[in-house]
Amino acid sequence: MLLTSILTVVLASLARTTFAQDQFGPIVYDSIHNATSIYGTWSSGGKAVLTGPGFADPANMTFTYPKTTGISYSFTEDGFYEISRYRFNSNGSEPTCITGVIVWVHGTYTLNANGSISMTPLGDGFQQVQDPCAAVSNFIQLYNQTEYYKGWRIFHDPNQGYKLHMFAFDGSPLAPQFQVSTTPNMLPTKQLRNVPPATNSRRSLDVEERSVSGAQDVLGPHWLTGVMVVAGGLALLMSSTAMLL
Repeated sequence: MLLTSILTVVLASLARTTFAQDQFGPIVYDSIHNATSIYGTWSSGGKAVLTGPGFADPANMTFTYPKTTGISYSFTEDGFYEISRYRFNSNGSEPTCITGVIVWVHGTYTLNANGSISMTPLGDGFQQVQDPCAAVSNFIQLYNQTEYYKGWRIFHDPNQGYKLHMFAFDGSPLAPQFQVSTTPNMLPTKQLRNVPPATNSRRSLDVEERSVSGAQDVLGPHWLTGVMVVAGGLALLMSSTAMLL
């Protein structure tokens, strides 16, 4: 009896562990988790950032910069994905040192049984980074990180239609994305640029990272506006502090 009880407890514990691999639980294809299929193209905010032609040229490692920041994800039924990202990163210690990052990457994905998504790049992804406070203020480099998303949900918004919620590896939410098309808007699902095989040593700068001082600014006019707002806020704060003193 004692052995049977112990075995029952162990099996129950294993079952709970397997069932709770992810805080979001196993995939449940119903209206709570998945109001529609994840296949197609999704975009956040004003939908200015989109995957597919018009955002990136992988062959030349160049971008066409959207009017506003955002993210866009596309998924095919046969396991391919594409991501376009355009964002600004603030710097709490140096408010005027806003970093602009624009990213394009594609590859294959897996919808895991625990409700997560694993994404493996094809190897020709790239990003442009502009940091006005860095030694090299504007450069392009390869971007080929395997990405893991802890969970995802699809709900129906009465005003904007289907809405995709994705959660990063640490559970933090991405910006909600709305369905743009049920047909994925993507570049060809194959490697679009010859990429040297990875080695343990750092590749030459002209392959892995290159300065693009002559290219369009990632930050663009948005950065200048942000700096002016921050500067104005600091001036107002200093003025108010002086009056109090």
